[in-house]
Amino acid sequence: MTQQNSKPKRFRSQDWFDNEERIDMTALYLERFMNYGITPEELRSGKPIIGIAQSGSDISPCNRIHLDLAKRVRDGIRDAGGIPMEFPLHPIFENCRRPTAALDRNLAYLGLVEILHGYPIDAVVLTTGCDKTTPAQLMAAATVDIPAIVLSGGPMLDGWFEGELVGSGAAIWKGRRRLAAGEIDEQKFIDIATASAPSAGHCNTMGTASTMNAVAEALGMSLTGCSAIPAPYRERGQMAYETGRRIVGMAFEDLRPSAVLTRDAFIDAIVVNAAIGGSTNAQPHIVAMARHAGVEIAPEDWMEYGYDVPLLLNMQPAGKYLGERFHRAGGVPAIMWELEQKGMLRSKRPTVTGKTMAENLVGRESIDREMIWPFDAPLKDKAGFMVLKGNLFDFAIMKTSVISDAFRARYLSEPGSENAFACKVVVFDGSDDYHHRINDPALNIDERTMLVIRGSGPVGWPGSAEVVNMQPPDALIKKGINALPTLGDGRQSGTSDSPSILNASPESAAGGNLALLRTGDVVRVDLNTGRCDVQISDAELEARRKDAPPAIPPNQTPWQQIYRATVGQLHTGACMELALPYRGVGHDMPRHNH
Repeated sequence: MTQQNSKPKRFRSQDWFDNEERIDMTALYLERFMNYGITPEELRSGKPIIGIAQSGSDISPCNRIHLDLAKRVRDGIRDAGGIPMEFPLHPIFENCRRPTAALDRNLAYLGLVEILHGYPIDAVVLTTGCDKTTPAQLMAAATVDIPAIVLSGGPMLDGWFEGELVGSGAAIWKGRRRLAAGEIDEQKFIDIATASAPSAGHCNTMGTASTMNAVAEALGMSLTGCSAIPAPYRERGQMAYETGRRIVGMAFEDLRPSAVLTRDAFIDAIVVNAAIGGSTNAQPHIVAMARHAGVEIAPEDWMEYGYDVPLLLNMQPAGKYLGERFHRAGGVPAIMWELEQKGMLRSKRPTVTGKTMAENLVGRESIDREMIWPFDAPLKDKAGFMVLKGNLFDFAIMKTSVISDAFRARYLSEPGSENAFACKVVVFDGSDDYHHRINDPALNIDERTMLVIRGSGPVGWPGSAEVVNMQPPDALIKKGINALPTLGDGRQSGTSDSPSILNASPESAAGGNLALLRTGDVVRVDLNTGRCDVQISDAELEARRKDAPPAIPPNQTPWQQIYRATVGQLHTGACMELALPYRGVGHDMPRHNH
C-alpha cells in the first residue's frame, strides 16, 4: 500500500543519515548502527524509518503479544519500502502496578515524546493494549505530530468456568461478592479469577483496555476493524502486517495525527464510548488526548453528545458476552455503522486509512443482533455518562449503562422522587481504611448508606486509583444486597458493574469539599438535575475548613513528587499541565549532539 510521490520526499531521518552540510555528524550517527548489521545504504536510501513503539514485555502481560506482532509489523514495513526500528516503552500494567498504573500514563507519554523527537524516526506504529498504553501513546503522537498509527494487541479469548462465561475483571468483582456471601471458598475464588485469563491479550470484557482501543479506532487512528480482533487470532497477525504497510504510505503522504485528531473525531469517540458501554476511565483519557491535540472537550460535551446515546453492545460488564463474539459480530465498525445510519457521527473526517470514516463504515452492518443490537431497539436508552456537580465537587460522572434493575428499584424508583435518592454516608480515607473497617458493625451500614472514599485522586493517591467500586459489608451481601451507592475522587475499573459516582473533581487533596464530608452526613443525588449535594449549610461547610484536612501519603519515589507537582485534575484529563503547550515538536529538528 505504499504511495510514493513522484517527487521524492525528504524525511526527517535524512537530517541524521544523509546531511551533506554536516558529513561529520552523518558519520557519527551512522557509525554505531553498523554494529548489528544494518547497512549505510539502507539508512541513506531515502526510505522512511518507521519506529515500532514496543509496549510488550514480561511485566506487561496484556501487551506481551506485541513481542510477536512486531515481527509482522516489520514484514509489512519492509514490503512497503520502509526501514523498521523497534524501541521499548515504559511498561504500564493496570493489575499489578502499585500504587497505581495511572502514574505511568504521563511517564510513558514523556518518554515517547523524547524518543520520537530526538531520534531519526519518520513515522511510528503505536502498539497498544492495556488501559493506559493507548492514551499515553496517542498523547505523545499528538505532541510530536509525525505520522502515527495504532496497532491494538487485542483481547484475550473468552474465559469459561464450569460452563459459564467469565470475563476478566468482572469475574473478580462478582467472585469477591460470592466469597463475602459464603457461596464459594478462597480456592474457588482464585480458580474463577484465573479462568478469566485464558490466553494472550488484554481484558476480554469492555473494560478500559477494550474501551480505549475502541476509542483509538473510533478516532480514526487505526485500521478499520483493528481493535476487537482477539490477540491469538490469525487476523491479529494479518492486521499487524497491514498496519506496517500502511504506516509507510502515511509517511510518504505526510498524514499526521493533527489531521485526524480533530474535535469531530473526539466527539465521535464520546458517542461510541456510550454505545459500547465503555469504561468511565475513557473520560480522563479522552480529555487528555484531546488537550494534547489542541482540542477542547468541555464537561458539557459528555451530556450534549454522549448521554442520549443507546447501549448497543451486549458485552460485559454492561451486557452478557465477551470479546470473541464482539469481533465476530463486526467489532467497532459495526457499532459505528448503526450510529452512522442515524446521523450520530461526524463521519466525513479523515482517518489513517486514507479514507474518511464514512467510507470505512460502508457495508459494516452486523448480522449478530444478539451481540450488537439495532439502534431503534437497543439494550438501554440514554446509556452515556451522567455528569454531576454540587457542593461537594464541580465535576463527577456516573456510568448509567450499568445501573441494574435492583439498584434502580432500591434507589431510583421512589414515587414522586424518581431518579433521585438520599443516603447517610460512611467516609473512608483511602482503600486501606475501607478494607479495614467495612465490616465493622459500629458503622451501622445498611441499604440506605452511601460509601464514600477520598484521598484517591491524582494528587492524593498519587495517580488516582481504581478504588471507588466498593462492595457492601459481608453482612449486607449475605442478605442479597450486592451494591450500595458509592462516591469518590478516584476512579474505578472499567470492568466494574457498579454505577458509582467517581472522578470527582477537585479531589479532596486539592481542596475539594469531599475533604469536609463526615460520616453521618446525608448526601442527596438527583439524576434529573445532575446534582449531588451534602445536606448541610454553606456556613457549616466553611466552618469545617478550619479542621485539618485528611492526611495524604508521602511521596515514595522522585517521579511521584514530580507527578504530584505537575498533574491536573481528572475532569481536565489528569495531564501534566506544563506539557500542554508543546505541540508539533516533531516538525522542527532537534540540535545536533556534537
